Amino acid sequence: MFDEFKVVSIQELLKEYIDEGRIKLDPSVNHHTITVHDPCNYGRKSQISFGDHMAELNRWLTKQCVDPSLFREMCDDPLNNHCCGAGGGAWAMPYDEERLAYGKAKADQIRDTGAEVVMAPCHNCRDQIMKGLAGEFNKGREGFDMGNYKETVYLWELVANTLVIEPWSEEEIEKAHALRDAQFERDGIEFEEEE
Repeated sequence: MFDEFKVVSIQELLKEYIDEGRIKLDPSVNHHTITVHDPCNYGRKSQISFGDHMAELNRWLTKQCVDPSLFREMCDDPLNNHCCGAGGGAWAMPYDEERLAYGKAKADQIRDTGAEVVMAPCHNCRDQIMKGLAGEFNKGREGFDMGNYKETVYLWELVANTLVIEPWSEEEIEKAHALRDAQFERDGIEFEEEE
């Protein structure tokens, strides 16, 4: 049954939508410096399992949402980006001090970029950076200086905040329906006809 379906990552889908003009972005609405956190699952694990670590695609998508001069790289090689400390179920477990100790290296990386916003495509990473590490930073806890940090956003959230919303012409609606139908056919999706 599952052989009929193709799994497409959010990164691949967003790139497809941007490349085809199905969504339009206005990077001028984002004024903060930004960096990308590379989650362990999207980075090293995906590289080992699928041969692609999504890091370049995460950066390409981020740069579609901001002026490239506002982008700050976190490290020399995305596969060397530090773990945030929340993976492997650590975010949900009652080991806060251990999780924060592992995440301290990530707090240092964020500080060193000078970025105000961190894009984290993983929900555990987002929560760890935004609630765990930044929580300690906001309390003034020693060792958790995150510099200019203000917030962490998901990839989809960054894209959504950058969307250009304008009414479509009949021609654009027809084109979008054709693209949708081709995507559904490609992915083996069938819907029942409405009565």
